[in-house]
Amino acid sequence: MGILEIIIITFVKILIIVTMMLLSVSYLVYFERKISAWTQNRVGPNRVGYAGLLQPFADVFKLLLKEDIVPDAANKPIHTLAPIMALVIAFGTYAVIPIGPAVELFGYNIQLVVADVNIGILYVLALTSIGVYAITFSGWSSGSKYSLLGGVRSSAQMISYEISMGFSVAGVLLFSESLRPLDIVASQSGWMWNAIVQPIGFITFVVSAFAETNRLPFDLPEAEPELVGGYHTEYSSMKFAAFFLAEYANMIIASALIVTLYLGGWQVPYIEMAGLSAGLTALIQVGAFFVKMGALLFFFIWVRWSLPRFRYDQLMSLGWKVMFPLSLVNLIWVAVLVMLFN
Repeated sequence: MGILEIIIITFVKILIIVTMMLLSVSYLVYFERKISAWTQNRVGPNRVGYAGLLQPFADVFKLLLKEDIVPDAANKPIHTLAPIMALVIAFGTYAVIPIGPAVELFGYNIQLVVADVNIGILYVLALTSIGVYAITFSGWSSGSKYSLLGGVRSSAQMISYEISMGFSVAGVLLFSESLRPLDIVASQSGWMWNAIVQPIGFITFVVSAFAETNRLPFDLPEAEPELVGGYHTEYSSMKFAAFFLAEYANMIIASALIVTLYLGGWQVPYIEMAGLSAGLTALIQVGAFFVKMGALLFFFIWVRWSLPRFRYDQLMSLGWKVMFPLSLVNLIWVAVLVMLFN
């Protein structure tokens, strides 16, 4: 395969992923509203299009027409940079997540991942670490005490839970002996899913993912009752939409990462024994990846409308006194497993 062909295939992959992400994020907002209506015995959006299916497009159109207001006290360059930064980081993370095995298309062997890099998980952790700057910049640059408090809260929260998340991921890396997402998926063949082998790490990672994505019960950076809207209080129009899209994009990334690290990725246990054709097997495996991811997204939304928000001191106490020690216990457990059964 020549350089030009590699570039074209990579560009097509990026185009497909960006299109899928934009549509997924738009309709995830719709499903969030529908699921919240279901949990609260309401109807939900049902006016625009059949069963409200065109509501996401109406929301985007409305935000496009709104005036972009920037406060006089704001640092305008940083105020503009923050939402762009949040969106680019959220979309860029998906580049290393594999959604299926390699497939034969038009005579080419194509990996179903944009960038198959050996340090893929390190790349994800690095980008999610940078993501805190987008929220911190937006809070500081807005010239509002509510936004500033939201930004400070967010930086403390995300840094605290990134430590637990990092140690949870370390258990997965120790077990698979690789930073490459495809190798991590391969190490979970059959029923050797990391969620079964290391359940403590799975739980700590899922809880940390809620904190990293600022979802209830960890949405302290927004906290409408006391901070109005938190870090994005002073944002309107498409800048607000960028933060809104980034939050849901981060939720999709978190779900895809949980599937890849703990739920076997695109693996369907013992499907190779069914005697299916290679094309049908690949199709089922890609479908399995999205079914697992959809179930996790439903769980993210369900939890938001089921649990109350933590107090800030409870949030930090949980992060340092419960999650951090549990992630260390999980790391020791995995080290013992590797030593005994290697």
